[in-house]
Amino acid sequence: MEKQLQRLQKKMQPQYKDVACSEFGRSVRLEGEFSDWKAIVKAGKLAAKFGYKGVVNDIQLKGFTAPPIRAPKLRDGLYEGAKPDVLIIGGGVVGCCIARTLSQYALDILLLEKEDDVAMQASSRNDGMIHPGIASHPGTLRGDLNVRGNEMYTQICKDLSIPFERYSGLILYNNSVFGMLAWQMMKSRQNKFGIPGRKLNRKQLLEIEPNVTDEAVGALEHPTSGVLSPYKLTAALAENAIENGAAVALNTIVEGMEVKNGAIETVKTNRGTIHPRLVINAAGTFSDIVAEMAGDRFFSIHPRKGECAILDKKMGPLSQRSMGMVDISSYFSDSKGGGIMRTIDQNVLVGPDAYEQPLREDFSTHPENLNAVLEKHLKLIKGFNRAEVITYFAGIRAATYEEEFVVEASERLANLVHAAGIQSPGLASAPAIAERIAEITVGILDKEQKVQPNPNYNPRRKAPPVLAKLSLEEKQALIKQNPNYGIVVCRCEGISKGEIEDTVNSCLPATTIDAVKRRVRPGMGRCQGGFCMPLVTQIICEQTGKAPHEVSKSGAGSELLFEGGEQVG
Repeated sequence: MEKQLQRLQKKMQPQYKDVACSEFGRSVRLEGEFSDWKAIVKAGKLAAKFGYKGVVNDIQLKGFTAPPIRAPKLRDGLYEGAKPDVLIIGGGVVGCCIARTLSQYALDILLLEKEDDVAMQASSRNDGMIHPGIASHPGTLRGDLNVRGNEMYTQICKDLSIPFERYSGLILYNNSVFGMLAWQMMKSRQNKFGIPGRKLNRKQLLEIEPNVTDEAVGALEHPTSGVLSPYKLTAALAENAIENGAAVALNTIVEGMEVKNGAIETVKTNRGTIHPRLVINAAGTFSDIVAEMAGDRFFSIHPRKGECAILDKKMGPLSQRSMGMVDISSYFSDSKGGGIMRTIDQNVLVGPDAYEQPLREDFSTHPENLNAVLEKHLKLIKGFNRAEVITYFAGIRAATYEEEFVVEASERLANLVHAAGIQSPGLASAPAIAERIAEITVGILDKEQKVQPNPNYNPRRKAPPVLAKLSLEEKQALIKQNPNYGIVVCRCEGISKGEIEDTVNSCLPATTIDAVKRRVRPGMGRCQGGFCMPLVTQIICEQTGKAPHEVSKSGAGSELLFEGGEQVG
């Protein structure tokens, strides 16, 4: 290892001469101070090439102080003294998928999420694409779990009553020679992963995408691509886990841990100190911080941000698939380059881009980024135009310097398991990640006492009715049963009062305007809530007993009304 460190230190010269390198277990730690964040990331990525288990990048950004983690103010002691068998930290798609997978066993499961709803960060800030696995390198954990997870989604979405559609993903090319080279590489990956695919000429491409740009001379097609709503999926996973006996603690943040005799003894939260048998770290962009709390940080997260725009539904019929134009730079980048895709709800998503920045919760968007995204991708389909942009958003990927998933039991602590560094294709990989984490978890717990199956486990979730997808006869019967299904609250999306009441009163209650929006879509249409937001606020008040000024858009601090304001609607 000493020679390995010497080679790294030599490679760091002269550009990174002020960086101190030291071995940290099987990982390497970098220390120093730079005035450029990009240089810090480059140093970390350079170190990742030297065969260490992970890179702990402690190079500081000169003059930068990280803002405090967005944390709940609630302190009620509700979970003081709780002793779950499994404590899952993080309520994104991976954490919720793990909770549901483990709920098939007779275990006391508690999932902690610091926000007031699940899927508040990366799991609601992505394109919803279930990647086929072709973008990952063979032999990587990311690639293997992507392919396995993709296969699992047909049954999972059927069980959870989540809309899911498989349509082919297209990699467009504008140069026949480059297209042939890309096809040779893709064919090799397809064979190694067992993924179907074919090469299309211009004529074949036009048969399935008649509005595609004239620049595209052909495409590579992968039919196992899919699309779903990532936030609806995450909520459904959490609901099914709850139905099978798991508990979800919202507004609950981990503040520290106590480790004794090589194991986590207690986990301190804002709502009490918990005594878990086993802890699963699925904390997204904060997973390295959670690992640090446990004294087991062997990797670092460098937040990779991406910005997207969404087009009105009337643009949906112009394109039936996801697609992006490939170029040579795509093969030397950590991002697939973005593109366009028709979402499961028939909007068109444009983007994302990808850039490194030090903030873990900065979801702001920037005109220059969005303009670049639109300029690059709108031209892929004739008829797309900027006037149809109805909203935009940003998300942050939890990338390690190795650009690899961390899905394993801790080497230092007997009762810690990591599901970390889950960036794209994390959504597609989530079921397979959960499957592997469950195997590891049960294997650890079995050493103390044999883990038994949950005799009441039911993988099926009965979803509430979606008015817009019912036949006229079904709508009439539903409205006869409950007249509130006949009261349309969101004109753009055709969402009824009854549907909103269903989600406010579910086993995982949606009690903010954005939580309701993620579940049943009021506010996701052309007017972006201009008409329905006051009505949604009123329904939340009616169902929860809250005063209007207590209802927030997206958690504490985002309340829309001042105390004493009159109820709207």
